[in-house]
Amino acid sequence: MYNPKMSVLCLSRCFRLLVALLVATSLMSGVTVSYAAYSAPKVPNINIMPIDRAKFLVGQKFDFAIEAKTDAPARAIEVLVNGKEAETFFGKQAVVKFDNMSTYRINEVAFPQTGKVTVTVTVKTEKGTEKRTVNYEVPADKIKKPAKNVILFVGDGMSLQARQMARILSKGITEGKYNDLLEMEKMSNLALITTSGNDSLVTDSANSASAYATGHKSTVNAMGVYADSTKDPFDDPKVENIIELVKRTRGMSTGIVSTANITDATPAAMLAHTRKRSEQNFIAQEMLNPLHRPDVILGGGSRHFLPKSVPGSKRSDERNIIEEFKEQGYPIATNKTQLKQAGTPDKLLGLFQLDNMDVYIDREVTKNPAVLGKFTDQPTLMDMTKTAINVLSKNQKGFFLMVEGASIDKQLHAMDWQRATYDTIEMDKAVGIAKEFAKKNGDTLIIVVADHAHGASITGTYHEKDGKTGREAVRIYANAGWPTFADADGDGFPDDPNPDVTLAVQFANHPDYYENEKFQDVPTSPAIMADGKAIANPKRAPQGGDLKVGNIPASDPSEVHSADDVPLTAEGPGADYFKGIMDNTEVFHGIVRALGLDGRKEKK
Repeated sequence: MYNPKMSVLCLSRCFRLLVALLVATSLMSGVTVSYAAYSAPKVPNINIMPIDRAKFLVGQKFDFAIEAKTDAPARAIEVLVNGKEAETFFGKQAVVKFDNMSTYRINEVAFPQTGKVTVTVTVKTEKGTEKRTVNYEVPADKIKKPAKNVILFVGDGMSLQARQMARILSKGITEGKYNDLLEMEKMSNLALITTSGNDSLVTDSANSASAYATGHKSTVNAMGVYADSTKDPFDDPKVENIIELVKRTRGMSTGIVSTANITDATPAAMLAHTRKRSEQNFIAQEMLNPLHRPDVILGGGSRHFLPKSVPGSKRSDERNIIEEFKEQGYPIATNKTQLKQAGTPDKLLGLFQLDNMDVYIDREVTKNPAVLGKFTDQPTLMDMTKTAINVLSKNQKGFFLMVEGASIDKQLHAMDWQRATYDTIEMDKAVGIAKEFAKKNGDTLIIVVADHAHGASITGTYHEKDGKTGREAVRIYANAGWPTFADADGDGFPDDPNPDVTLAVQFANHPDYYENEKFQDVPTSPAIMADGKAIANPKRAPQGGDLKVGNIPASDPSEVHSADDVPLTAEGPGADYFKGIMDNTEVFHGIVRALGLDGRKEKK
């Protein structure tokens, strides 16, 4: 009698037997069998910029460029955009050069309509024809009631674990339940953001911030551009960024605030276009360019604005960028006192350190003159955020403000989790100030996100109360108990960064270093260079730390970024866009959607 269940079972067994025989045969013959294997994509001979699957705001300007690397010089490059010749489609003539690396380029173009776009490139040489197709998207998604303002907070390197450390220290935990959440955690929408760049699994701050500013991928060290093959760091194909867009289309005010050098990667990516983030003198002078000149600039880094003859300057010329800003009507603040005295002018430049501003612990807790030097009156991130909002909100057309908690990243590179955590708390306090403003007005979207992660994780607690030191003083599971951070004045910052029971924070990607959970009174690098190789810094050794062998190349003396996804929280008009797992370029598209921007329009 026919039995369907027995027949299916027999077929299943036969299939498994067949697969086993195929695998055995292939192993004997030296053939490797792979099932659903992933292989890295081959680098195409035809490089089309913007890249495949790029997404554009309608009317957003960009440079369209093609590089064709062929064995024989190209004779012709034919480019079709949705079936039309590119020159006809864009209404501009291309600049074409033929060689073994042939190029085709049309600058300052845009897609005038929403929808799908297909670009087909055909390169003809003596040896034959090569062809490549890429696809773009110009979404038509609109918001019913747009936001008037957007405040983007970027906690540089602020992974999920960095938020958690800040929550533990700032809010406390009782019997396993947190006493409260951070301001950035009490927001309506949550998403996970992927962070990889165009050229690498693990990103740096320049191209990750550039993704937020342009909606396009870039490469390590680049911002506002697609990296081409030339050596010139200023000729790469550009993509219009958020500051340029809101100024051009809406006449909005704009601002950048950072605890880092203000020409550093994250603030610079909001406005600059260069293949090399290290071109900070160029970035400083580009801030004067009316196309993307912010109305408020607050942070560190005066060394890139001061003439070469001034002590501490890093410029190679005698340009005084500060004086040039004065000529444009910008009041200047160089310390916290002057920032308070500035009031609410229409625009403002504040530079409070030669380089990066000192971190919160050194500025506000230890106040060690050996660390601060002559910069003893630096504002907090809260001070700068409040001032920026007060100045920018005077514009009835709205504003875009980027605020960076920069040294979360810089202190995690130094494997100094205490300083990183206090700076995370400082940024959270700044988020609270923004939320208060938004609550009163109801027309502001606030986004809090990191640009990338770090491989730091909480293992348990650490204490030496029973005489144990080093790794034996790391308490795990039931032995961990709770850290003993205290906050007597209730300001959210622990009174002492080095209590008798602290967190045990350990790193996944690091150089040789001496692991020590104790707070360092003076910032100390985990490793130093000796004969071209990173070795553990002996200045950390006397504190009783165990030597840990590095797991990254010995050419790098600091901890490095990780490829982990990072959390994003948002609140306000347009926050509904942020949910699930999203590419980092989607942050830009959430911003322009919330503002209801249309790149085809020009301000009136």
